Amino acid sequence: MKLLTPDIAARLSANDAARRAAAARGEREPDPEPVVRFFNPVGSATWLATEMDEDGILFGLADLGFGCPELGSFALAELEAARLPFGLGIERDLGFTPHHPLSIYAAAARSAGSVLLGERKLREAAARMSGRGHRIAGRG
Repeated sequence: MKLLTPDIAARLSANDAARRAAAARGEREPDPEPVVRFFNPVGSATWLATEMDEDGILFGLADLGFGCPELGSFALAELEAARLPFGLGIERDLGFTPHHPLSIYAAAARSAGSVLLGERKLREAAARMSGRGHRIAGRG
């Protein structure tokens, strides 16, 4: 299954080029928002990718569902080649919209033990900060 559209691939490659350029200038590497989220439809594995090199190696946050999400590299070809039960494969989350840089997702995921639980904590915190998480007295 093809997991990337040309637009997503271009954005991932642009982030890779920006990181390499910053490193070449001796500057701090950018901390972009994830461009894409992949998931296992019959398991708990989740990947958030921010960049991709010319060999199809992605960089981002990988959570294989064992309670220890980590930043690292993973191969697009391996995600596309994965064969899961019921004839399924790894899928791209079509509704994913990032709201934070990768470092925030990584910190939340490490604290919560998974990308999905970390995202839930981030949403809950944002709701509390915006006032949506507060109940009005007398309104139950």
